Amino acid sequence: MSERTEPARAQGCPFHSQTHGQTHAQAHAPAPADSGAAAQPLLSPTGCPVSARAADFDPFEDGYQQDPPDYVRWAREQEPVFYSPRLGYWVVTRYDDIKAIFRDNLTFSPSIALEKITPTGDEANAVLASYGYAMNRTLVNEDEPAHMPRRRVLMEPFTPEQLQHHEPMVRRLTREYVDRFIDDGKADLVDQILWEVPLTVALHFLGVPEEDMDLLRKYSIAHTVNTWGRPKPEEQVEVAHAVGNFWQLAGRILDKMRQDPSGPGWMQYGIRKQKEYPDVVTDSYLHSMMMAGIVAAHETTANASANAIKLLLQHPDAWRQLCEDPSLIPNAVEECLRHNGSVAAWRRLATRDVQIGGVDIPAGAKLLIVTSSANHDERHFADADLFDIRRANASDQLTFGYGAHQCMGKNLARMEMQIFLEEFTRRLPHMKLSEQKFTYVPNTSFRGPEHLWVEWDPSQNPERRNPALLQARTPVRIGEPSSHAINRTVVVERVTRVADDIVRLRLVSPDGKPLPRWSPGSHIDVECGNTGVSRQYSLCGDPADTQAFEIAVLRETESRGGSAWIHRELKAGDRLRIRGPRNHFRLDESARRLILIAGGIGITPISAMARRARELGIDYQLHYCGRGRASMALLDELAALHGERLHVYARDEGARADLGALLGQPDAATQIYACGPARMLDALAACCASWPEDALRVEHFTSTLGALDPSKEQAFEAELKDSGIVVTVRADQTLLAALRAANIDVQSDCEEGLCGSCEVRVLAGEIDHRDVVLTRAEREANGKMMSCCSRAKCGQRIVLEL
Repeated sequence: MSERTEPARAQGCPFHSQTHGQTHAQAHAPAPADSGAAAQPLLSPTGCPVSARAADFDPFEDGYQQDPPDYVRWAREQEPVFYSPRLGYWVVTRYDDIKAIFRDNLTFSPSIALEKITPTGDEANAVLASYGYAMNRTLVNEDEPAHMPRRRVLMEPFTPEQLQHHEPMVRRLTREYVDRFIDDGKADLVDQILWEVPLTVALHFLGVPEEDMDLLRKYSIAHTVNTWGRPKPEEQVEVAHAVGNFWQLAGRILDKMRQDPSGPGWMQYGIRKQKEYPDVVTDSYLHSMMMAGIVAAHETTANASANAIKLLLQHPDAWRQLCEDPSLIPNAVEECLRHNGSVAAWRRLATRDVQIGGVDIPAGAKLLIVTSSANHDERHFADADLFDIRRANASDQLTFGYGAHQCMGKNLARMEMQIFLEEFTRRLPHMKLSEQKFTYVPNTSFRGPEHLWVEWDPSQNPERRNPALLQARTPVRIGEPSSHAINRTVVVERVTRVADDIVRLRLVSPDGKPLPRWSPGSHIDVECGNTGVSRQYSLCGDPADTQAFEIAVLRETESRGGSAWIHRELKAGDRLRIRGPRNHFRLDESARRLILIAGGIGITPISAMARRARELGIDYQLHYCGRGRASMALLDELAALHGERLHVYARDEGARADLGALLGQPDAATQIYACGPARMLDALAACCASWPEDALRVEHFTSTLGALDPSKEQAFEAELKDSGIVVTVRADQTLLAALRAANIDVQSDCEEGLCGSCEVRVLAGEIDHRDVVLTRAEREANGKMMSCCSRAKCGQRIVLEL
């Protein structure tokens, strides 16, 4: 039997594979002049061999256009950063790498975001010059220090408060367009609503007259092809004429606006701001933003909406669930943007020598960052290829970008998509996809089907039987969807007593279909009947079992209502509403050695970690502490699985874990995971004082955080370094709420200081920490805070990396 080996990786080079001893490039490179010499390998600009898959990568192929994440799956799994000789770009495919690139817009300049990815010929360039085409910097492709002042000056119309004024208009337009074809039984949704409504909304938002819709659509497509496409030489001149005409039309509209800039619209707002900040909002900048704004404000939304409806109709169960429960729509929008968004990739320029994912990238290198691939990265999204409209972290998607250059119009797009889905699920729940082949305008970045044919039986239109449904209205959430609104129904298959005051619940899908896969450390939120109480419980079963979720619940003597209700009320056959699974206590599967420590019911997440470590062949120890064996859940199962690796410390037997001895010798190759009572976790933190600072990872049971009392609080200011703005946090407001009001996306979950999902980085200022997530050392370092509960000390200003 031959020994299995991993592909070699040179220092600072991407992974490369070999076939029959040769790389693809070696096999296909032209022979040198000396026919007796071996063919030379194809190398990247840093001298690294280019793998066969990297050499073949072509984003203009149909495979990429149809499904970009699947097209680069091989890279995401094996070669996450690679050089594409065909494109002349380094391609980045993993979530963490891409998010890090978005965070650092000094090292990774956005200046090439609107550069033509395919250089055009002299004739096409001469055509553009004849129109005076001078597309310059916009919010998308501008470097610091110019970018932040402009973004700050022009941002107000994009805040959730301001966007609320547009909701009635979006609803009216959507209904009017559906009225036109509701009785036809068949429609091309792209042509008949999903292009024109977003374009009309975009023009309304910008303050542009609603004229020449078809012409603007043609111009917008030409701009996309000119910037991100690969037009053939014979097509380049035609595209150049369209883009040139688009540029001149934008200039004429802008000139007309200048005559009376008092009207509504973002461009008029910009003209007014130009009088206050003439050096920041310049003439050339306004002209470029006029043209880019028309494209950005509608094309991405039109494509995203078409992708979303196509995806939902391809998953009839998800479509049915939306029709039955419209409250799921906001999160469904996020999952559609994640799974099949309208922006496949962005571009950046490396301004200095840097490493990405361990690969050396030279200064001046061009990067294609495939955000659609990041959105399918299993390291961040469990079961990433599964389309799950209840996915708890769907809004982590990078379709809108991240950081300083995150799309300012993201919440306008969310609003439009929610209203589209509300209208279609209410009025055309019986709509189905027609038989068709989906085609896309070939380009690297923007994608959506050119046509989307659907059909239905008009005699079954619900409004014919119930005209009152036309008056129904589902509230639109402007901003990220709240995790508290995301739920799924499960059935209690069985309730088993597994220790004193501990029951184990096995929860299954009502229709018998698989549940989402989860990773060790994950939890679910359980709504406890009509008590108004929701509690988090770690999953303790087998992550590979997609037929059920399993939790173990301890009846707390001082229960706030959750565990007492579960023990008293639940029985087999009952239905529960849950949220999740979510994971804020994720196991690092690359660890060489693990020490797993559990106290009491804290065994639930630790048991899943131990099972996974066993499967992966990681060296591990499992230490389980409790009052007595009668009160310790899962003991027999743990003993069967882990044998001598399991160490049990039952207090009534006189056995206690000597944490000092267990953790006396720091080991850089070892990671420690612990869950249990606060006293145990505090002791562990003390024992780990000399260990590497990230060696110990813990999960708490409860938070003692009380409700915000404005009479005891002080207002403070938070300066957002990446966004260039200052947010005032009122005494009656959390930092998280203030950030969202300023159009800053921040993830959150429990909003009790328990889970750590709302963490933000602190650059300056003292923090009054009120969470139970950070260790003592982390609090003293003052480098991060939980925005849901923690505040600035004494009302001072803090500076955040946002």
